Amino acid sequence: MKVTAVHPDSPLFGRVRPNHTLISVNGQPVQDVIDFRFRTADETVELVFEATGGERTVFNLNFGSGDESGLTFEEPPVKVCQCNCIFCFVHQQPKGMRRALYVKDEDYRLSFTHGNFTTLSNATDDDLKRMVAQRLSPLYISVHATDDALRRRVLRNDKLTPILPSLKYLVDNGIQLHTQVVLCPGINDGAHLDETIQQLAQLHPGVQSLAVVPVGLTRYRERLTKLRPYTKMEAGAIIDEIETSQQSFLESLGTRFVWAADEFYIQASRDFPSHAAYEEMPQFENGVGLAREFITRFNRRRSHLRGVRSRHRALFLTGHSSFPLWQSRLLPYLRKELGLRLKLEPVSNRFWGETVTVSGLLTGQDLLQAARHLGGDADVVVLPPNCLNQEDLFLDNLSLEQFRRTLDKAVVVGSYDLYRTVREVFV
Repeated sequence: MKVTAVHPDSPLFGRVRPNHTLISVNGQPVQDVIDFRFRTADETVELVFEATGGERTVFNLNFGSGDESGLTFEEPPVKVCQCNCIFCFVHQQPKGMRRALYVKDEDYRLSFTHGNFTTLSNATDDDLKRMVAQRLSPLYISVHATDDALRRRVLRNDKLTPILPSLKYLVDNGIQLHTQVVLCPGINDGAHLDETIQQLAQLHPGVQSLAVVPVGLTRYRERLTKLRPYTKMEAGAIIDEIETSQQSFLESLGTRFVWAADEFYIQASRDFPSHAAYEEMPQFENGVGLAREFITRFNRRRSHLRGVRSRHRALFLTGHSSFPLWQSRLLPYLRKELGLRLKLEPVSNRFWGETVTVSGLLTGQDLLQAARHLGGDADVVVLPPNCLNQEDLFLDNLSLEQFRRTLDKAVVVGSYDLYRTVREVFV
């Protein structure tokens, strides 16, 4: 691994330089940062570095842990997916988006470090052994179906090895797993979904949870497998099936185990379950329980907003999927009880198509067009919290700075904590 920086407090500062290469730790080759941290946990550590000229230097140190090394390494290449899933979002995009959106990552290391879902489709026996040896737990696994023939069809990969033996190997060796199924109408739902739920539940507590999420479809699906979104009635039937399973699992396993994504409740126009029904929110980042947490967090503190008075006029923009939640649960209190001059507008996703309704997939240009058209009398425009990356870029590479400059008015990026957003905008 190539060194990119050495912290001044590192015991190797001045002795190891950027562009030096770490050859081995305690005589063992090192392939990535996870490997490095695992091997430098020993009490005494021997590190072999190679300078750019080929000269090798050996250091015997006592770090205590890899975090104390003060070394920053070049990121290894991301392992990419060899499948062609029928619902793959990468295949449903036009040109000109963020570069990262075209990377079909299939890397169990990112599953461990970032909670990314992986299918294990390119995991070798040695990879599985490494997961166990280095205690890479929890991991996040996209199963989609436990029936192997169906799974190969969904992932469009005839060489896939059976998934259940791999999952069983991991859980039998102490690795905890959180799983998901991306559900496609008429393909892996119905009896197939029931089979998948039941077989994964048999691996509990190793398999900790299962999320069932609806397929996401854009308008860029030329020459791709014909798929459609779920209807309102179908979404309700899936919720009923999952909630029936939850009650059974609660009695037999002591946990509900399986949850439907918030999108299903929105599609079915159903109330979200109680906060307690999501237990420890094991699939929060996967859009399971996020809406309930948003409501509950605001309700717990909203009384502290009484007395807030502001002449500001604010335009809040959101996706069509979350608009009913705002309209029924939040707007009445903000407008009537607090008297805030707040307008909420759902933004249609013209870029990917109107079947894409979540706010996190709204592009800068669609949001900008809505703000220009609807925000004429607004003093401030509030954007959804999940429409920008860490570099403040929208999905279409428009920057937040460009957005503000073009709109020529105050712009606030909202938070999942609505209480904090309201205070920032109106206080």
